[in-house]
Order: sequence, then C-alpha cells, then structure tokens
Amino acid sequence: MANDTDARGSEGALHGKDLLASKKSLEDILRVATAFEKTARDFYSALVPRVSKQLRYLVEELAEEEQRHYDLFMQLAGAPDLQQQVRAQVAVPVNDRRFSDYVQAPELGDNPDDQAVLQYALGREHAAMEQYRDLAANTEPGPIHDLFEFLANEETKHKRELEQLYYRVVHSGGV
Repeated sequence: MANDTDARGSEGALHGKDLLASKKSLEDILRVATAFEKTARDFYSALVPRVSKQLRYLVEELAEEEQRHYDLFMQLAGAPDLQQQVRAQVAVPVNDRRFSDYVQAPELGDNPDDQAVLQYALGREHAAMEQYRDLAANTEPGPIHDLFEFLANEETKHKRELEQLYYRVVHSGGV
C-alpha cells in the first residue's frame, strides 16, 4: 500500500506515466548502444586521414575499439538464447539522453584541430562509461550485464588514456 501512496504524490516519487517512461526494453537500449558504437567507428574511420600525424594512431585505435564494441553488440543481438532477456524492461540510466546525443557525430572540418578531436573523444568516452556502468547496475546477472560491465571498464580505461594524451597535447605542447 505504501507504494501506491508513493506513486500518487510523495515528493520525488515516480508517477505511473513517469515510471513507465523510466524503463525501456533491453532490445531498445541495445539498439541505441549499437548505433552509438557504429557512429563512433564510422566517425573515427573517416577522421583518420584528416587528423594530425601525432593523433592518427589514436584515431585508428579508437576506430578499431569501436568496431570491436559494435561486433559484441551484433553477436549479442543474434544470440537466440538471449531473446527472452532482451525483452526485459530495465531502468533507463539518468544520463540516457547524453548517450543518445553522441549517436550524431560532429562535423570537425577537413583539418580538425587536435584539441577538438580529443575533446569530442573524451566526451564520448565519458558518456559511454557512465551509460554502460548504469546499465550494468540495472541489469540482471548474465551475459548482458557482463557485457555492460566489460564495456564500462573499457571506456573508463580509454577515458584515462585520452585524459593523459589531452594533457600532453594541449597543456604540455605535444605528444
């Protein structure tokens, strides 16, 4: 009965419509995450010939990493034993909108500035890290949970590496 009271009017409690809106199927979440990784792969792949030589290796590595993440999601989507699990409804992470914002890649021009490339990559890795961490926390133990946990750790590692590179390039004058 306390839950009925909470849903009707307690300050900060979710109302029926809000409660439904705060959940999505794992299938929908996986679709957005797959698009997120595909957009990143395509963005970084197209960026390789346009970046400075000092960042080219990084952008190539990022494109390869995003391809591996995309491949993981495609394998998961095709796994027949997980079809029941992907229909489950899970709480949408608070930063869901920010994650979706990165499905659109920015236009950095023909000769992108190293700082702009690094800033975009940092923002992207941070959004992914938070999103995957929240998704891992809101999914039941199993392959999907493990994938989100793995990706959260990967994105955390990438973010740290990018922060170090950003400091060297922007604040210390080069790689």
